[in-house]
Amino acid sequence: MIPYAPREWRPEERPMMPGSPSTPAHPPHLRVAYGVVGCLIAITGGMSNALVTAYQQYLQGALGATSVEIAWLVAAYIMTNISMNLLLVKFRQEFGLRIFTEAFLILYTLIAFGHLFVNSLSSAIAVRAAHGMTGAALSSLGMYYTMQAFPNVHRIRGLALALGMSTLALPLARVLPFEMLSFAEWRGLYLFEMGLSLMCLGCVLLLKLPPGDLYKTFEKLDFVTFILFAPGMALLCGSISLGRTVWWFEAQWMGWALAAAIVLLTAAMLIEHLRNNPLINLRWWGSSNMVRLAMIVIMVRFVLSEQSTTGAVGLMQSLGLTPEQMHPMFFGMLLGTLAGILTSVLTIDREHLMEPIIVALALIMVGAFMDAHATNLTRPAEMVLSQFLTAFGGALFLAPAMVQELGSVRAEPRNLVSFSVLFSISQNMGGQVGSALLGTFQVWREKFHSSHIVEHLTLLDPQVATRVQQSANSYKRVLTDPVLDNTQGLKALATAATREANVLAYNDVFLLVAVIAGATLFFLLAQVVWKRTTRATA
Repeated sequence: MIPYAPREWRPEERPMMPGSPSTPAHPPHLRVAYGVVGCLIAITGGMSNALVTAYQQYLQGALGATSVEIAWLVAAYIMTNISMNLLLVKFRQEFGLRIFTEAFLILYTLIAFGHLFVNSLSSAIAVRAAHGMTGAALSSLGMYYTMQAFPNVHRIRGLALALGMSTLALPLARVLPFEMLSFAEWRGLYLFEMGLSLMCLGCVLLLKLPPGDLYKTFEKLDFVTFILFAPGMALLCGSISLGRTVWWFEAQWMGWALAAAIVLLTAAMLIEHLRNNPLINLRWWGSSNMVRLAMIVIMVRFVLSEQSTTGAVGLMQSLGLTPEQMHPMFFGMLLGTLAGILTSVLTIDREHLMEPIIVALALIMVGAFMDAHATNLTRPAEMVLSQFLTAFGGALFLAPAMVQELGSVRAEPRNLVSFSVLFSISQNMGGQVGSALLGTFQVWREKFHSSHIVEHLTLLDPQVATRVQQSANSYKRVLTDPVLDNTQGLKALATAATREANVLAYNDVFLLVAVIAGATLFFLLAQVVWKRTTRATA
């Protein structure tokens, strides 16, 4: 394969937006190549954070970290990833796709290589933060490659494919064999990640993206806004990510972080509001269409956090199951995501973008309601269908939600940065807020159910006394003291009570997710009915 030589493009081959590549009519073999490379880059971009999320428990032991300390690995990635589109979009527009592609992939590979020499938690957090910055570039890069695989009339399907592949990373990471991690302790993870990044680098060096137009875009105030906005969002993300772990009102640093975030973000927004050529168009952000888009994405990301450790995975962990034992459920998530991607690519239509979102919410609602009837005997195999439906809905909704407002961006290309930042914030913050609030809700409901269960546990109840005696009898082979036997029996009963309280609390979480998905679904249906009624009476 050889890169395209620069030439004059026909009108239909011009770049869709400033900073995007040209869209020439490729021969079939090159379309296939672009599609394969795009999918590889999209999965690699999502895999960096997915591997740490999926194997967080093992990394905690390998690094000798507490649960609070290890949570900073995921938080650091998101803290730096969420704001990078402020500069990346303009970087592509001013310096071109070739420099953007090669520079950021080389940097991404070097950081992955640096992971192999991490020996402490602090250095691991620093490397994760650096990966968050470079990982943001891979999302758009995968999108540009996959869009080249489709003719102009079907270019939207390439967008759907790239977005779907980025969501495939987490379920794929969860089904990877544990032996990959156990190699050289946790370094097997990063060897795998570095291998993926080297493959991506080789592919983009062999197969270049068609060139795009260059523009003079950067202004001095852009960097002032970034210097204020990026740390403000980082502090906000860090507080939300760690809030449930350190508990919201217990850590003094959270109050200072949130106060500083408010000051920094307010200053950044004030500068942007007063600029003639703002980096972030706040008036466009405040339009009804953009507010509706942001709320839809946030709510769907909120309910999709049910598949994280605050939902199905958390329930299985509370029942004592290991990730290897959860593989049937993880395969259900993986198959659901693949089916959702395929359905989205085949069915997406600019004239019917609301329907897939409605179907996705309905599937998520049904899946969450199915999970809300779990017991202490529930096992991963029994949650395969519900998690399949939830994953299917999550993969189905993303592309239509993004495409809904791309038309207005194409009409006003200067809003591209604003759109990219808003979508990134909605995606990341929606997931973080969802995990934080659902996790907090689970803890609160667990305490509520524990208090009710303990109220009815008295040794005057024959059933309770029999249960304690049965548990005590199981220790008689190793303990000869009747008092110690009875103590162990009481501890076993307390453990069972805590387990039951956790199961009931997770059922409440699933039910809450179903209610939120149902409320969002009702809102969208009402909106569709209102538009059709207004159109009919006009």
